[in-house]
Amino acid sequence: QVQLVESGGGLVQPGGSLRLSCAPSGRTISSYTMGWFRQAPGKEREFVAAISWSGGTTSYADSVKGRFTISRDNAKNTVYLQVNSLKPEDTAVYYCAARGGAGLIIRGSAYAYWGQGTQVTVSS
Repeated sequence: QVQLVESGGGLVQPGGSLRLSCAPSGRTISSYTMGWFRQAPGKEREFVAAISWSGGTTSYADSVKGRFTISRDNAKNTVYLQVNSLKPEDTAVYYCAARGGAGLIIRGSAYAYWGQGTQVTVSS
């Protein structure tokens, strides 16, 4: 069992930045493929980004390419999502997820472990 805890969300103005973090409780995630997803009010959960266990391969949703960066520090057992040039439509609860298999899967059902989420609100 992997328990994930996200942090770093908040209220930010359009064009602003945040760094979201995801760390497990009591277990290493160094061998897991990690993903970030988000869910806005009234909308379905959507894929944002994923990173391989080594950090060597990443994948992004078209809507965030060039603005968001996923990274990981396996020594610190933490995954990050740097979110820049934020737009009001980026407002959502952001979730971290882990899966044991290889492949940067964008389907949420492929991820076995999820955090509770961190709220990102982009508003002036």
